[in-house]
Amino acid sequence: MSATPAPAATFSAGWLALREAADHRARNGALEAELARHLAGQKVVRIVDLGAGTGSSLRALAPRLGPRQHWTLLDHDGALEGPARAQLAAFAQGWRAEGQALVLALPGREVTVEFARADLAADPAAPLAHRPQLVTASAFYDLVSAHWCGRFAAALAGSGVLVHGALTCDGRDSWTPQHPADAAIAAGFRAHQATDKGFGPAAGPDAAAILAAALDQAGYGVSCAESPWRLGPQDGALMAQLAAGTAEAARAAGHVDGTTADDWAQARAGAQACIIGHLDLLAVPKG
Repeated sequence: MSATPAPAATFSAGWLALREAADHRARNGALEAELARHLAGQKVVRIVDLGAGTGSSLRALAPRLGPRQHWTLLDHDGALEGPARAQLAAFAQGWRAEGQALVLALPGREVTVEFARADLAADPAAPLAHRPQLVTASAFYDLVSAHWCGRFAAALAGSGVLVHGALTCDGRDSWTPQHPADAAIAAGFRAHQATDKGFGPAAGPDAAAILAAALDQAGYGVSCAESPWRLGPQDGALMAQLAAGTAEAARAAGHVDGTTADDWAQARAGAQACIIGHLDLLAVPKG
C-alpha cells in the first residue's frame, strides 16, 4: 500500500512494480542494519508485513535478516496475492509449496511466506495473532489516522514486538524545474492525502511523528531516518505516473481546475528530477 500518489489512488500490481526500484533505493539502510542487529540470533525470525501488496518489503528486507524467516503478508483482501506469489517465486533462487505457503530459497536463507487477510482498520491488534517478533510496513502508516496509531501502539504495548515502517510520506516534495502551479498542486494533494482511506482521517505527512509519539507512550524507543525518493531521467515512467496521480488528487480536492491539473501533469511528466520526502521508523521495546 502507499500514500505516495498512484493514479486514481489505487494500489495496483502495475503501480507497485513501477515504484519498487525507487522504494528499494530510498529505504534507510542504517535503520535496517540496526533492525537486523536486534533480531540477530533468533532461530526463526517471524515477521508480519502490514498492507503487504506484492511483497516488496520482503524482497527488500529478507536479505538483511537471519537464515530462517517466516513472513505473514497481511492485507485486507486477496486481490494482490496472485501477483505476490508470482513475483516472490521469480525473486527466489528456488521455491516450493507447503500447503498454501511458499518456501523461498534465497542466498543463505530459507524464507517461508504465508498470506493472510485482516481488517486492520477494525483490529489494529490483528498482527499479534501471527506471533511476530517484527511488524513491518512500507508506505502504509501515512494512510492511517492518528486515532488508529494510538490504538495500534496500545495493542503492541508490552508485547516485545519490534515495529518498523519504511517510506512514510513526510510532505517534503520538490520538482525541477519549478512550475507556476506547484504551490496550488501541493496544497491540493495535501488536502486529498488527509481524506479517509478507511482508517479515519489520514495522518499523511504527520504520520511518522504521530506514530513515534504513540509508540513512545507505549514503552518503545523510537528512531526515525530519512528515506526520500530521488528521481531523475532514468525514472521517467514513474515520474509521469506520479505526476498524473498528484494532479488528479489536487483536482479532486478542489484546489485546481482540470486544465491546470492537466498542464501541470504534462509538464511534470518531462521533469528533470523530483524528490519525494519519506521517513523510515524503527521502534524497539525499552529495556
